[in-house]
Amino acid sequence: MSEACPFCLLPPSRIVSSNEWAFVVRDAFPVSPGHTLIIPRRHIGSFFEIKPNERESLLNLLDETKIVLEHEFHPAGYNIGINDGAAAGQTVLHLHIHLIPRYPGDLTDPRGGVRWVIPDKAKYWA
Repeated sequence: MSEACPFCLLPPSRIVSSNEWAFVVRDAFPVSPGHTLIIPRRHIGSFFEIKPNERESLLNLLDETKIVLEHEFHPAGYNIGINDGAAAGQTVLHLHIHLIPRYPGDLTDPRGGVRWVIPDKAKYWA
């Protein structure tokens, strides 16, 4: 636990689901309805540093959360993302997986998806 980490300091009322090694919260600054975060309980920065049991727990919660979002929001698709390291845009240095529901018309042309993190490289089709 880090005293400066906003994820380590989340009140229990924010947690919508959990298991032994991880928990789920709705994003405080959602980019779409239902934008959710899956977070390990242990304060750790990188996906590549987690233990196998943490990885399995995170992925189990990802699957469970997708089912919940299907019933609650009825999205047409999802983006799943991890910003791992400052160069990748990670601003909270506690690993978290974004599960972002996507809806028809939320972008004029959603092709390229996560490739848009580097806009000049995103559109590879002509």
